[in-house]
Amino acid sequence: MGILVLVISAVAIAVDQVLKNIVVQNLKPNGNINAIPGFLRFIYVENRGAAFGIFQNQQWFFIIVTAVICVLIILALFFYTHHEFFSYAASALIVGGGIGNLIDRVRAGFVVDYISVSFFPPVFNFADCCVTVGTVFLIIHMLFFYERDGDVERVIRSR
Repeated sequence: MGILVLVISAVAIAVDQVLKNIVVQNLKPNGNINAIPGFLRFIYVENRGAAFGIFQNQQWFFIIVTAVICVLIILALFFYTHHEFFSYAASALIVGGGIGNLIDRVRAGFVVDYISVSFFPPVFNFADCCVTVGTVFLIIHMLFFYERDGDVERVIRSR
């Protein structure tokens, strides 16, 4: 199953990079597109920071942190023994989105963002959506499906 998760991550990376290429080719020179007036707009933004534009121009920090997190998730993918849908989906989405943005940071020094919705001020991209949904899935897994080591459970029950 770990290989399938990595394939899904690779698909997410490919989709992210194709979308960003379309944005660079079409939105960068033309400004923005009002897809649903008053609700959804596509706009070209070069984000040199993290989520919501915080920590501007700290590219090496983001590159290192993203790489470390992706490696840890990939290791957990193969060594964690209590996977189920949410942990597999979280792994695929977080790694796919993380590497999608990592490619931008290494190649261009910034992340291409392009989705703007009226109820959420920051502009974001497909990779950000993957990481966000993956993180929600990881939280769901940890809260509702995470199985503790048997020894820990025995200690808790004996008290």
